[in-house]
Amino acid sequence: MTRVTPFLMFECKAEEAMTLYCETIPDSEVLDVTRYGADEDGPEGVVKLARVSIAGLEAMVFNSPVHHAFTFTPSVSLYVDCSSEEELNRIVETLAKDGAFLMPPDNYGFSRRFAWLNDRFGVSWQINLA
Repeated sequence: MTRVTPFLMFECKAEEAMTLYCETIPDSEVLDVTRYGADEDGPEGVVKLARVSIAGLEAMVFNSPVHHAFTFTPSVSLYVDCSSEEELNRIVETLAKDGAFLMPPDNYGFSRRFAWLNDRFGVSWQINLA
């Protein structure tokens, strides 16, 4: 079966990121985790590869033991439709901590409440009041 899955690559922050996402976005959970072993490139015991479900979207989370000259870009983002303004505010506040807004929460015409931000890991999120 052909399947497409988002793949998020971090440098030493995969477990912290997936924990934040699963605690912040309703109906999210860690599905499985593989950790680096003693004879592998990454630090022993650190998350190597994990599968998470973020509000039903399955994604892979990888911890690269190699430093790269690139990171995430806002040209690819995770889009979240919220069911209430309270939920939107909570998610935005949590994900924006130590991150940066591309569009702070506001009424932009196409949505009565919308925010676009990069979280502290550089992952881009568009948060919308459905």
